[in-house]
Amino acid sequence: MANESLNNSAPQLQIKFLTKQEQYAVPDFPLSVHTSIVTSELNTLINELLKESTDIKNDIEFDFLVCSQFLRTSLSEHIAEKNISTEEVIIVEYVEKYPPPEPQDCLLHDDWVSAVDVYEKWILTGCYDNTLHIWTSKGKHHLVIPGHTSPIKAVAWISMTSDTASFVSASQDQTAIIWDWNIMENSVDCIHVCRGHERGLEAVSINYDKTIMATGAWDTMLKIWSTANQDENEDGESSSKRLKSEHGKTRVPKRTMKGHKEAISGVVWSDKTEIITSSWDHTMKIWDSELGGIKHELAGNKSFFDLDYSPLTRTVITASADRHIRLYDPRSTEGTLVKAIFTSHTQWVQSVRWSPVDETLFISGAYDNEMKLWDTRSPKAPLFDLSGHEDKVLCCNWSNPKFMVSGGADNTVRIFKSKHIVR
Repeated sequence: MANESLNNSAPQLQIKFLTKQEQYAVPDFPLSVHTSIVTSELNTLINELLKESTDIKNDIEFDFLVCSQFLRTSLSEHIAEKNISTEEVIIVEYVEKYPPPEPQDCLLHDDWVSAVDVYEKWILTGCYDNTLHIWTSKGKHHLVIPGHTSPIKAVAWISMTSDTASFVSASQDQTAIIWDWNIMENSVDCIHVCRGHERGLEAVSINYDKTIMATGAWDTMLKIWSTANQDENEDGESSSKRLKSEHGKTRVPKRTMKGHKEAISGVVWSDKTEIITSSWDHTMKIWDSELGGIKHELAGNKSFFDLDYSPLTRTVITASADRHIRLYDPRSTEGTLVKAIFTSHTQWVQSVRWSPVDETLFISGAYDNEMKLWDTRSPKAPLFDLSGHEDKVLCCNWSNPKFMVSGGADNTVRIFKSKHIVR
């Protein structure tokens, strides 16, 4: 009895549970709980309610959202931070907790892995020893591809059928090369050498219909190129006049766009004609690829090393020199363009990638040897640290929803299997 009266004297508040996952719905009447309640206690409470009102017999682990953010402290601390009145009934939304990604394979290379892209079961990697590699997601090495004369900084699949594929590699040797891969014969041809940048390339991105690509480099220029295999009459230059290089024909850019003051570190298409770039000059720029001009500029306070755009939410995440990841809404007209800051890495963040299927999830890789899985509703802590690298993480990729992939200065690519939950 003494214990019960003690509990009654503790400050109480009223909560109401809510979920969008209908299989876990419980009656939505208000409940009185003590203000210092934490996630583990809410989990116990919701599982008791589920057993009473549904056929679910096993405990399920949930995450709890209050005011659109995951509860990571006690409820009283959380609502104090959000300036919510304790007089009101607090809506507590719950979602099934995201399962931990499982480490799969470790792909061993001879040098730093600085670029990675995944298409279905195929993993394309680029290294500091100037080579490209093709692997399966199960860890089988298919091909090593020489051709560049300096480290490779970015790779991207362009297209794939059951028999053939094409992809591009961008290198510090000032070129991007478009390759054709005969999957049946497991042989590659260098189709075009894209020449035009005056310094090393850092980034490449393929547009939505795979017909053109954009590259960014240390010469501060953004260039647009055709990805077509056959020769096109580019910039009025006839095919016969075009230089035939040692392997593959030289391709010239369709367009060059100037605007950044320092190296372009990241390039991403945000719709059919729009490109967003990040730069060491502390800015992001939004470009019109057809008109060739800057539509919009976003100023940061440190050098940007990478960015990614989510077509699901139309927002941008950035990696930068101050250890923080920022979420921008470039179309925002109210308040600040930075909608959230994610802090957990202890060194420079080098790479960020959105989930292709879940609008709240993304991964990041940093110089602290960690890849992390984040939820935009939990800015203060990642969902999981995906450990394994023994040196700097230089690149990451989540193009295939099933695999989170990262490459590092420990000469490895690490693959984590992600389990997608339907929310």
